[in-house]
Amino acid sequence: MKTLKILISTLILAVATPAKSQSSHVTIETTAGNIRIVLFDDTPVHRDNFLRLADEHFYDSLLFHRVIKNFMIQGGDPDSRHAEPGKLLGGGDTGYTLAPELFAADGRLLHHHRRGAVAMAREGDDINPERRSSGCQFYIVWGKLWPSTELEAIGKRLDAMTQHRVTMTPEMVSLYHKTGGTPHLDGQYTVFGEVVEGLDVVERIQRVFTDDDDRPVDDVRIVKIRRTP
Repeated sequence: MKTLKILISTLILAVATPAKSQSSHVTIETTAGNIRIVLFDDTPVHRDNFLRLADEHFYDSLLFHRVIKNFMIQGGDPDSRHAEPGKLLGGGDTGYTLAPELFAADGRLLHHHRRGAVAMAREGDDINPERRSSGCQFYIVWGKLWPSTELEAIGKRLDAMTQHRVTMTPEMVSLYHKTGGTPHLDGQYTVFGEVVEGLDVVERIQRVFTDDDDRPVDDVRIVKIRRTP
């Protein structure tokens, strides 16, 4: 079974200050509470795909099937709708993938994996070198607060590994130090939205008990996803 997973140990490819253009809002109604997110206009392929699936009720009754404390919550596997307890999930999809939307025309990284970022999962680089996104599986970042010294060390390592093409800027050090997130995923998974209400619900979900495959022992279900003003 192919399982879409976010790679915890992956390195940042690029870091820059994001430029966000926001318009479309949706509410993810879950059995743990509601999460309201904004979808970014500068990632139109992912925005429009997510809205279409929501309008078609694709996400109704699916699970948050993969939850890792201090990292993220992942949902959207169509195989999870009627999954028996303990079943390994993560391999279901739409039958298509999406071209990555990572960088602006001038090379800037569009969006970062700050706490509350919404991004699409994908298969690993070994079989997906173009880093195309899943057609439906998404995750919401929780992450952690990073010590400034640790972020500076990451920046130095990236600078050396990429021949000075990637630098952890002071702005990014401040962002991940004060806000939290998962900086090691930047530039590798398309971030196409952000939580604007309900971070407490994300926190509650990422603290649930899980089995050895990171599936919550007690199901956390998406009731529906709907557009909201």
